[in-house]
Amino acid sequence: MGTVAVFDQGSGPPIVVVQPLQGRWEWTKPLLLALARNARVVSYSLAGEHGSGHPANPATTFDDYVAQLRAVMDASALQTAAVCGISFGGAVAARFAAECPDRVSRLVIVSSPGPGWRANARQAGYISKPWRSLPAFVVGAVGRVAPEVISAIDTWSGRALFAARHGLIALSHPSLPPMMAQRVRLLEALDLSPDCGRITVPTLVVTGEPNLDRVVPVESTKRYAELIPGARCVMMERTGHQGVLTQPERFAALVSEFVNASHP
Repeated sequence: MGTVAVFDQGSGPPIVVVQPLQGRWEWTKPLLLALARNARVVSYSLAGEHGSGHPANPATTFDDYVAQLRAVMDASALQTAAVCGISFGGAVAARFAAECPDRVSRLVIVSSPGPGWRANARQAGYISKPWRSLPAFVVGAVGRVAPEVISAIDTWSGRALFAARHGLIALSHPSLPPMMAQRVRLLEALDLSPDCGRITVPTLVVTGEPNLDRVVPVESTKRYAELIPGARCVMMERTGHQGVLTQPERFAALVSEFVNASHP
C-alpha cells in the first residue's frame, strides 16, 4: 500500500464521490470544491491509479472497487454518507448501496453505463489495445467533447479556459489506459439488475441530453431509474457526459438539493 491521497473538504452532510473511468479525483476537483460549499465531500482515486494506495493489478475485480469505497468511508470515519457515482463510479456506488444499505443515506448515479451496457465497436477497439490506441482515443475524445463544451459554456473565452484547465489537469495527473480498459471489461461482464432491485435508499439518476452524450447512451443510464424502486431521473440540459465538469456549480446545486431534502 502506498501513500493514499484523499480529497476531504467542507462541512455538513457527508457526500462520497466515486470517480469515473479515468480514475483520478483531481480531474473532478472543480466539482468537488463546488459540492464542498454545502457538504463534507470525500473522494479518492480508483484502485490502480497513482495515489490510490492500490498498485495497478490486472487481477483487480469489480468487487475490489466496492471494497475500496467501503475502506475509504471507514478511514474517513463515515458510518453513513450520500454516495455519488460518476460513470464507472455509478456502477460501484449502485452495488455498494445494494450490499450496504445501512451505510448509504442517498444514492446519486451520474451518466453511468446501465445494466446490460456493452462497448460499441469504437470503444472495443480502444479496449483491445489501450496504449497503442491512446493517440486515436485522445483525438476522438476531443471530437466527442467539443459539441458538449460549446453547448454548455456560452463564450469562446470560457470554452478556451475550460480546455486549458482540464488539459493541464490531465497532463499533471495522467490516468493509466490499461486500467481504464480493464474497468470497461469489468462493466461488460457485470449484471447489476439484481443489485438495482435490492437498493432501498432514495436514488437520483442524472443524465445529460441524448444528443450530447457521445460516451454512454442516455437510455442505458435510465435503466437504473427503471430498475431501482422509487428512483427519480433528471436530465441536465445543455450537457452530455461531462456535465459534472462543464457545469460543476449547477450539478453541485442539484446534488445538494437532493442530499438535503427531507423526503425521497
